[in-house]
Amino acid sequence: MPMTAIKQMDKSQLLTIVALIIVVAAMRLLPHPMNVTPIGALGLFAGALLPHRMAWLVPVAALLVSDLIGGFYALPAMALVYLGFYCSAVIGRVWLARRRSPGRLVGAVLASATVFFVISNLSAWLMYYPRTLDGFLQCYLSAIPFFGRSLLGDTLYAILLFGTYDVVRRYQPRWQTS
Repeated sequence: MPMTAIKQMDKSQLLTIVALIIVVAAMRLLPHPMNVTPIGALGLFAGALLPHRMAWLVPVAALLVSDLIGGFYALPAMALVYLGFYCSAVIGRVWLARRRSPGRLVGAVLASATVFFVISNLSAWLMYYPRTLDGFLQCYLSAIPFFGRSLLGDTLYAILLFGTYDVVRRYQPRWQTS
């Protein structure tokens, strides 16, 4: 979606997208089970509905702001975590921008959670494990429970974001042309 697409969007449509992004990003600051966060789903949503130049910024900015407010500081190795969430916006753009269906959403959520798992655990391996094949395998095997939680969070928040957007869209005839 080029920048001109933003200008062509109905203001209420853009406002709805922005409001959903803000609300879901703020949810990361609320108490939640470890790794059950909205950032991956937020990237998919932004990637599907915003121009690429803005889409990647949404999950990265939401993560950075919530990290700063929550007192978490991005260590250099956190760059890989941020990269993993950047990839969720790319996946949202590629899989969901032109056509969305429940099957495509499931595929995008699985792809996003898997890419994030692989990239973010590379960071964990480099920081906390011996830099050997054994250390690498131990790191990824230890991270499997976190993958399930990330997948759960991405699924729940993707349903919330895309579901809310589609319900609102259904009742906004002006949005049908944008």
